[in-house]
Amino acid sequence: MVRTPLTPEERERGERLGFLLREARGGRSMVEIAAAAGLSAETLRKIETGRAPTPAFFTVAALARVLGLSLDEVVVRCALVPV
Repeated sequence: MVRTPLTPEERERGERLGFLLREARGGRSMVEIAAAAGLSAETLRKIETGRAPTPAFFTVAALARVLGLSLDEVVVRCALVPV
């Protein structure tokens, strides 16, 4: 299966999501947050670094819950245009 390449906008949105998650995580360890969200630390690392710029909705929802972020906040902070 061949994946369609991501657009520059999709990559930028992934970078914004990664920044938001790192910021919300603060001093807590990646392992701690990933485990609480039911993910591997490697998955969280890929999202935070932009290597997985389009994670599944339920992955984002689980991370938002653990980090105390609302999904509305995630959308607003990651949007490419003001919402």
